[in-house]
Amino acid sequence: MAMVKLLILCPLVFLAGFIDSIAGGGGLISLNSYHAMGIRDQHALGTNKFTAFVGCTVASINYIRTGNVHVTSLVPSVICALIGSFLGSRVALGLSSAAFNLIMLVATPVVALTVLFKRDYSSRTERRRSAAAYIVLGSLIGLAVGFYDGFYGPGTGMFLQFGFIMIVGLEVRKACGNARIVNWASNLSALVNFVIHGFIVYEVAVVCALFSVLGNFIGSRLAIKKDIRIVRPVMLVVTGLLFVKLVLDYAGITM
Repeated sequence: MAMVKLLILCPLVFLAGFIDSIAGGGGLISLNSYHAMGIRDQHALGTNKFTAFVGCTVASINYIRTGNVHVTSLVPSVICALIGSFLGSRVALGLSSAAFNLIMLVATPVVALTVLFKRDYSSRTERRRSAAAYIVLGSLIGLAVGFYDGFYGPGTGMFLQFGFIMIVGLEVRKACGNARIVNWASNLSALVNFVIHGFIVYEVAVVCALFSVLGNFIGSRLAIKKDIRIVRPVMLVVTGLLFVKLVLDYAGITM
């Protein structure tokens, strides 16, 4: 890839990593950036998955190191996300992506409106539940969003975060940490396939991964240390980007 294209791509990947570490959905930016730079189809997906996985690893470590995870709901969610991702990828072979896209066109604005009108979204405290409830709800979130990730994918981190806050009842920082780690596991599962089949453009992926790491590090530190009020507006931006992408995909317009 020409140096000029790489210089354009790296800041975009940094931005994607920054957003991903706070609210998920950074792939909406990075994947379309790879497409714009001439990397297409499975190679774009594989390269994007490589950089996202490396960056997500750094964000996950930050959240774990500072204790911003909820283990009781996290472990079953990771396991069920892997199962859901596998099932979703299997169903994707037989179900029309246009039909699933239509479902998401309805669901995505609902998420956006919930985030918009929940004024206490970024400051709510953890809802106390029994261990069994955390396990069941965490499993359901992992299974449902993992299925979505395996079938379609964009905005997975955002949906995980939304689920951990609004359904499981975690406070925002722990929800961010859980979402990043579950998304990390889901990314790992997909990345293995892309590596095996040679769908990674390493000369681009390795350089961009460094910027993904930087974006994820700064974003996760900001969400943990500085001001969690940033989570809500970032999630609204990501939801808007996802909705635009869904509309374009449904209309058959490629970016």
